Amino acid sequence: MYDHGEPIWASQTYGRGSRCYITLQCDGNLVIYNDSNTAVWASNPNLAEATYVLIMKKDRNLVLYGPAHWATNTNIGFSGAMFIESKAIIFGALPANKPTKEAKASGIISMVVNN
Repeated sequence: MYDHGEPIWASQTYGRGSRCYITLQCDGNLVIYNDSNTAVWASNPNLAEATYVLIMKKDRNLVLYGPAHWATNTNIGFSGAMFIESKAIIFGALPANKPTKEAKASGIISMVVNN
């Protein structure tokens, strides 16, 4: 991971494979595989299978988010527009692919929508 061309984090896997790829598995494990599909690095969070998402925050921290621990249970349909707001800052808008001008201008939209 780089910030303005300066390295800030590395997996320390140099020379352990070629054509490597990274994947976020359904158990929350972030894994780097080499071209032989052998894991050369893993985060190993030891979590249950669920839906997880990685988000790079503005402070450069890559954070794993997972299952909700509380919900309003208001998921009965979609009215066509919904905003996630804190004070005067809009954090996101639905539909996720068509944010409002104000939400887009905030520059901090991170949203995962499962159909």
